[in-house]
Amino acid sequence: MTDTPDSKTPVYVALAFGIAGLVLGLVLGSGGGKLVAGLIAAAGAVPAAIGMWKGIQQQTQTTLGMAMLSLLFALGVAGVMIIWAIIQFVR
Repeated sequence: MTDTPDSKTPVYVALAFGIAGLVLGLVLGSGGGKLVAGLIAAAGAVPAAIGMWKGIQQQTQTTLGMAMLSLLFALGVAGVMIIWAIIQFVR
């Protein structure tokens, strides 16, 4: 019996990046802080893509679905934070 590596770890890392970006964006008041928070959240797309690849390789729909949702979450948070920073800069 061979152990398969845990394919959900990249999903959890991607969610952690997205949540960290969201929390930082809400805590930091300046436009530059929101830009950094957006970039941190956008960095969550990399582990989410790795999780999708692992889900495809293992042919598991659960891992692939969780990775897709974490990718959308991370990119959504990143987009909102970056747009929020731009709006604050324009004001």
